[in-house]
Amino acid sequence: MKRLVHLGLVTLLLMLFISFNYKPAPPAYRDLNKNGKMDVYEDRSQPFEKRINDLLGQMTVEEKAGMMFINGARVNDDGSIEDKPATGMFAFAPNALRLVREKKMNHFNLWAIPSPKALAKWYNGMQKYVEDSTRLGIPITIASDPRNHFSSSIFAMTAASFSQWCEALGFGAIGDEKLTRQFAEIARKEYLAVGIRESLHPQIDLATEPRWPRISGSFSEDAGLTARMVKAYILGFQGEELNANSVATMTKHFPGGGPQKEGLDPHFPFQKGQIYPGNKFDYHIIPFEAAFEAGTAAIMPYYGIPVGQTSEEVAMAYNKDIISGLLRTKYKYNGVVCTDWGLVSDTKMGPVVWPARAWGAENLSEEERVKKIIDAGCDQFGGESCAEHVVSLVKAGKLSETRLNESIKRLLKQKFQLGLFDDPFVDESKVDAVFNNAESKKLADASQRRAMTLLKNENNLLPLKQNILKIYVKNIKPDVAGRYGTVVLNPADADIAIVRLNTPFYPVESPIMMARMFHHGDLDFKGKEKDSLLNLLKTVPTIVDINLDRPAVIPEISAAAKGLFADFGASDEAVLDVIFGKAKPGGKLPFELPSSMEAVRNQKEDVPYDSKEPLYKFGFGLSYK
Repeated sequence: MKRLVHLGLVTLLLMLFISFNYKPAPPAYRDLNKNGKMDVYEDRSQPFEKRINDLLGQMTVEEKAGMMFINGARVNDDGSIEDKPATGMFAFAPNALRLVREKKMNHFNLWAIPSPKALAKWYNGMQKYVEDSTRLGIPITIASDPRNHFSSSIFAMTAASFSQWCEALGFGAIGDEKLTRQFAEIARKEYLAVGIRESLHPQIDLATEPRWPRISGSFSEDAGLTARMVKAYILGFQGEELNANSVATMTKHFPGGGPQKEGLDPHFPFQKGQIYPGNKFDYHIIPFEAAFEAGTAAIMPYYGIPVGQTSEEVAMAYNKDIISGLLRTKYKYNGVVCTDWGLVSDTKMGPVVWPARAWGAENLSEEERVKKIIDAGCDQFGGESCAEHVVSLVKAGKLSETRLNESIKRLLKQKFQLGLFDDPFVDESKVDAVFNNAESKKLADASQRRAMTLLKNENNLLPLKQNILKIYVKNIKPDVAGRYGTVVLNPADADIAIVRLNTPFYPVESPIMMARMFHHGDLDFKGKEKDSLLNLLKTVPTIVDINLDRPAVIPEISAAAKGLFADFGASDEAVLDVIFGKAKPGGKLPFELPSSMEAVRNQKEDVPYDSKEPLYKFGFGLSYK
């Protein structure tokens, strides 16, 4: 009897232990197939390679073609996935649900989003749809341009809910790999919370041509500094290996997009080739070697033709010497290669046509362009939805399904590594906690201050003493400035003036609206704007802060200012905290500041820090005493 009681107690305790500690395996991603059997690709006990091959064998040509395209999609304000009328700058973006149904696509990039919670809801809704309503239930992958920088760049998809750090140039100015990795780890957590599983960054082009509009997305003009930053960045987003807690990085723009002729950008037909007058082609690849070492999941080539470097004068993604020869063969890179956006189809903007960036292949048809890009060695088409061209090429015998399978294996492998086939959903209840993390915001704010670079401090005027000065401010919110001193409206009444400036730019003449938005042209202030600034600097002792999205040419302003700072993405509060000594500047210039536009025009586009007698050299930066 006692033995029976003892056994009963043991059984009860064992059951209680199991009930508290047993965690059932999550349900299979898909239900049993029509034959009542689980496919190998759904069985988590199988190795990736076996699961990939099983799924690949079930895919139709149409499904494979759809996977090879990634395009923008919009998110409804309420987080619903239905096709609703849209407003705003990105209203032209297609509805993802339609692209899944009509094109069998499962990769999308996002621009504007209403809020993190709405994005998480939309993301789960999309994953639920493909799980329940598509033949194979292949999960979607969401990608995004940078969202975590205090920036006005059109390539930074900023949203106030995401922690707002200095720009990539700021990390180059700080030069601290640990901070760069910490930033990437925090940004990764925010991405994961809303379902963004691929970053369309880092951008590791070298800023050797100071007029290029995309410098703000890069780290520096120095290959060694950039290489250190990119390795830390990728490890922060991906970890030591790609897994369910990773955000896959798409590193760009191979083999380096910095050396653009006269700084004109090849998004547009007025610039189709990048040049190497200093024979520095290999120098621009050094950061990519660091990216390969860190295991970047994907690579994006740029638009331009590498003039004089390959056997055929065609753009990077069309160029077999660049993709199959240099990237695949020399560097043995076997990750995903995705083109930059819009290489196949023209974009119609009312009466204006923005041509496809098919430089060197303009005379080919869309279908021929698709074939040439695939033949070059690319796997995926950015900013395109023309999957029907791939289907047509295969059915016409112009493209083998075997070649298609090479790309699909790479794309499927990334989805499997990210754990999307095992659990693609996000926990919507945890979104607020991730985005309201006080420590993340504190670290982000600190980076804005630390990246500020002190270039001039006449007579050790800085830091200023707080609350004893009458200050005149320009391009600074008066209510913010009022926390540091008494704000006056007339410069003549001020003890000190504080002015914030942006690097000048002069829009190109083009019917394409986007071309006019790019910060092209000269880097110096001119005419009435320059005269007004210099007059202010003569009227009252002035501290100048300039946001350097490109290297500004400011010799007269530097000479007349009592104090001069460069910032790389900073709020008014951040700038004033440094000026008034509540924080210390910690940056060093990530590129040189030329002394004149003549020096800019005479330097070589592919050579770092080579302008004659620069105003401030690469790596320059003062500290407070």
